[in-house]
Amino acid sequence: MTEPAPTAEAPETGVEVSEPTAQVSEPGIEPTPAVRSGSGSRSRRVLGAVARWTAAVVVCGGLGAGTAAAITSMDRTDVPGLATASDGRWDYPKLSLPALPEGSPRPFSDSNPAEVHHADLRALLLPAPAGATVDPKLNGGWVSVDQYLAVYGKDKRAALKQALDDSALRHVAARAWTMPDGTRSTIYLLRFTSADFSEAFKDDAVEAGSSSPVLLDGVQGVETDALGDDIDVTDTAVYGVTEKEPYGPEQTRWGYVQAGDTLALIVQSRAGEAAPVPFRQTVTLQNQLLG
Repeated sequence: MTEPAPTAEAPETGVEVSEPTAQVSEPGIEPTPAVRSGSGSRSRRVLGAVARWTAAVVVCGGLGAGTAAAITSMDRTDVPGLATASDGRWDYPKLSLPALPEGSPRPFSDSNPAEVHHADLRALLLPAPAGATVDPKLNGGWVSVDQYLAVYGKDKRAALKQALDDSALRHVAARAWTMPDGTRSTIYLLRFTSADFSEAFKDDAVEAGSSSPVLLDGVQGVETDALGDDIDVTDTAVYGVTEKEPYGPEQTRWGYVQAGDTLALIVQSRAGEAAPVPFRQTVTLQNQLLG
């Protein structure tokens, strides 16, 4: 709603707008003396000058007040010089938890000791942000175990596959997209039969949170990204690593979220450097959907 135009003061501009007065004299000029009887033409000239100056002041005051009203009615990002620079976060759609089957509890309720997510696993995948180009092969549907294992180094895939067989894995769902700046994101959700199996695969197979986690394909070394210090969702655990230099033509970041029976792997890579802000934002939002 537009504020009414102020008449005496223009807020946020630092400019005071004065009301017109009954008699206005030009700066540096003495006030016009009183007009004697018999000097009608001179009187008309003086009165005309006063009227012109009064009109000028009224117009200036109106313009100042109108400008102030226009500025105060604009959003901050619409005013030149006051726009807030983006901090690198992506524009994700509004998120909401999927519906549960009738009578099914939430994963961390007292009536669900196995911490099972009863919602469709695909509905728990974070949607792609605005401007993203979604990978048609990884567009929020089911994927095979081999598709998931392809993100790890070839020498680790056989052992990880055996660990998944031993862990009673139920489903794998995935979504991937690429942003205009070239950042590629991939999210895998793995659902096990209970939180115990999910935690065992996280600790013993991929070794999330350890000083030497199982590396992704093409990555030679990593350093810890303290995601857990900034992301706090009750009943979940978060682990992150960043590929350390020298890392070749692109850098990769990835993180795990363990939430009950479900383990999420979030991967982002980009030529040059993978920015930390959208990575942490993506991990945070995916964590919230699972928690």
